[in-house]
Amino acid sequence: MKVAFYNIGCKVNYAELSQIQSQFERLGAEVVEFGNPCDAVIINTCTVTNMADADCRKIIRRALRANPNAFVAVTGCYAQMRPEEVAKIEGVDAIFGTKYKFDIPILIEKFEKFDKPKIFVSQLNGDVPYHFAVSTDNESRTRVVLKIQDGCDYSCTYCIIPKARGKSRCLPFEALKQKIIELNDSEYEEVVLSGINLGEYKDETGKTFTDVVELIDSLQPRQRYRISSIEPNKVTDRIIDIVSKSNVFCPHFHIPMQSGSDTVLRMMRRRYNTLKYRTVVEKIKDKMPNACIGADVITGFPGETDELFEETYNFIEGLPLSYLHVFTYSDRNGTIANEIKDKVPHEVKKDRTRILRKLSDLKRREFYESQIGNIFQVIPEEYNPETGRWKGWTENYIRCEFISDANLTKKRVDVRLESVFGENCLGTIV
Repeated sequence: MKVAFYNIGCKVNYAELSQIQSQFERLGAEVVEFGNPCDAVIINTCTVTNMADADCRKIIRRALRANPNAFVAVTGCYAQMRPEEVAKIEGVDAIFGTKYKFDIPILIEKFEKFDKPKIFVSQLNGDVPYHFAVSTDNESRTRVVLKIQDGCDYSCTYCIIPKARGKSRCLPFEALKQKIIELNDSEYEEVVLSGINLGEYKDETGKTFTDVVELIDSLQPRQRYRISSIEPNKVTDRIIDIVSKSNVFCPHFHIPMQSGSDTVLRMMRRRYNTLKYRTVVEKIKDKMPNACIGADVITGFPGETDELFEETYNFIEGLPLSYLHVFTYSDRNGTIANEIKDKVPHEVKKDRTRILRKLSDLKRREFYESQIGNIFQVIPEEYNPETGRWKGWTENYIRCEFISDANLTKKRVDVRLESVFGENCLGTIV
């Protein structure tokens, strides 16, 4: 049986689809590229915004056009939240919610077209088991994403994900230890710790994410480890201290901010204020002057006036951040924010997004320029035969290009950063 897979959404989604793909491979299925002739298509969906829902529908219809006789299964967050909506798309055969996404080969005996879609979706009442997932996130197979946490217990007013994913749960601490040991013998050079709300890691024995960081550092694995994203209220002094002294953890923190206005943060029901955020960032920079710190920011949240946006701009401008991921707010059905009437006009939201992305470009360039002359370890990932340059990432998340032979092994090399070149740095192997 030939099976195609397609993922929409975050790194956790990607890791989970890779795990589902592995299930099919163990059963003897041949994996083919999405869009090629096949017997079955498995689509893993996202529902973070209404636009994400629309993208999912487009991909489902695209799959049906390419393979009208193939068995089409839809899983993931959109499938969990809008199963009836998915079922209305003619040609969809089965829909699997959060509890059943890893049971597809078990629940479906024969992957043949159904007259009516089968729906395997149930309410999430805290009984969703944790499912391990791991996947490479680049074609060179140098980096792997390790999902150690799932779900979220927060109630941010703009977010639907807790309803789609269920309560926070995680890989047990002892099982995590074994996975770290197993990965040590793998081909990967970098491991990215990932989760829906990574800092909320807490297993049944009470082990927290701080304990996870401490464990990995003590095991001294061959790979370098990167923390994907962690809420500011979960960045403990102990985590900062361990990472600052570690030869395992990358000095790179991605810390969601969402707004630099305390008024907006309260409307969002975030679990920190700007003072807390600033304190965390300054502590990191004090211990690790070369650390890269990124942030997520949402523009145009309902009730964000010009004055409140200016507060956000000024707050970000005054912080030693290295880059921003800027998102334009869009209403999400099923969220509290969707019911707030004080909407920001579309053009105003677009303008604010443009302003913050320009600020992000300035922040990134300032950070890159501050690192010129320093030597970092770069994992070669992509070779351009026309320029003779390799591309890769430093431990502190600087995109770097350097000249070397095409047959360079994809192991870490020491590179001195020489200059800023567009959105990258140019360097020389030392």
